[in-house]
Amino acid sequence: MKFLRFINNNNEHVFGEYKDGEVHEIKGNIFSDYEVTKNSYELNGIKILTPCLPTKLIAVGLNYRDHAEEMKKTPPEDPMLFMKPNTTVIAHNENIIYPGHMSERVDYEGELAVVIGKVARMVEEDEALNFIFGYTCINDVTARDLQAKDIQFTRGKGFDTFAPIGPFIETEADPENLIIKTTLNGEIKQNSNTSNLIFKVPKLVSFISKVMTLHPGDIIATGTPSGISPMKKGDRVDVEIEGIGKLTNFVV
Repeated sequence: MKFLRFINNNNEHVFGEYKDGEVHEIKGNIFSDYEVTKNSYELNGIKILTPCLPTKLIAVGLNYRDHAEEMKKTPPEDPMLFMKPNTTVIAHNENIIYPGHMSERVDYEGELAVVIGKVARMVEEDEALNFIFGYTCINDVTARDLQAKDIQFTRGKGFDTFAPIGPFIETEADPENLIIKTTLNGEIKQNSNTSNLIFKVPKLVSFISKVMTLHPGDIIATGTPSGISPMKKGDRVDVEIEGIGKLTNFVV
């Protein structure tokens, strides 16, 4: 099933189910109790919001071997974690703001994002999938020059608008084998498969839950494949994951 958030005819922020080419409004919260109503909308006629409101966004660095190679770094022995503030989160079709006052190189990083479905703490790997609600697309936008300059990643990863997510949460995807592509102005830049992840999704959920408690709607960005390169003002970037959807944003 595909879920999203949008603004309905009453100017309310609501969840919806995308099915058979239409968005069916939901009453309630998809992470608890809800019902699908008879109110329906054309996808092109609504304002799409972020599909969830994470309390935190945990990202994983160097989780594709080809990306570690292009960065000339040794793959880590354990998942390498960092966090992006929730003020980085923006929706499909919204603008990524280029922080030209501090950075001279801003890169895209197309990634598979895990959406947590229930409170997860000290979860074992063989139980991890039970705590996942679904999957979405994320662009882990990075000020590459600042990432290289600083000891840790907070500044380079943490600017407002640096985490576009959406447009859908897909609940039935197989995270072990999904084609992931990133295009810049229509040109394919990243083309890989989640089967190439060093640390798989169950490992990541378990590992992170033993560091911090995860709440419904929290996001885990699982890492980016090779093919990163800079964006500039006026660019369009698309992150597309098989069976989940295409996330589009514009650099301003």
